[in-house]
Amino acid sequence: MISVLLVDDHPVVRAGVAGMLAGADDIDIVGEAGDAAEAVTAVRARRPDVVLMDLRLPGGDGVNATARILAESPATRVVVLTTYETDADILRAVEAGAAGYLLKDVSRTDLINAVRTAARGGTVLAPSVATRLLQQVRRPGGRETLSPREVEVLRLVGQGLSNAEIGRQLHISEATVKTHLLRTFNKLDVSDRTAAVTTAMAAGLL
Repeated sequence: MISVLLVDDHPVVRAGVAGMLAGADDIDIVGEAGDAAEAVTAVRARRPDVVLMDLRLPGGDGVNATARILAESPATRVVVLTTYETDADILRAVEAGAAGYLLKDVSRTDLINAVRTAARGGTVLAPSVATRLLQQVRRPGGRETLSPREVEVLRLVGQGLSNAEIGRQLHISEATVKTHLLRTFNKLDVSDRTAAVTTAMAAGLL
């Protein structure tokens, strides 16, 4: 069974999400929370496999709650479920370690599949969110300098580590590792890990 915690400050929304998930015989809703502090406490008590997290919460936003949850329970997968899809919101959530970003107009089937994918360690993004994320990390005008964290991730790629292994070593989520690599690929104008390492070495970045 996949244990799920619902975090949203509106009870009617939590009830609606619970109803959408009710038909899945492999998903068990183990708790609900109405604000950021409650969410952290609930995760600490129940250690759910997946948290469905709203962004706008009393007592702190969903991004900060996500970071706190993952610091205490790194095995928990947090999927943002919100009405907001601004570039800043998306990037902050992914950088905090969110395993996915869905909008509240998601279909029942897609929501259930997203919970299952997140529980297996995958990343789930609403199509419009994926497009915006790609647009955000693409930069015109040639190659950019890699950030210190991007260099760190790429150096570990060069040592043969998987995304999961890199995440454990750097204490970040696998989704965050993927985001760093996506940005690196676009900055270096390459399409795979090997080419990224080779290009970075040739440019003297590693």
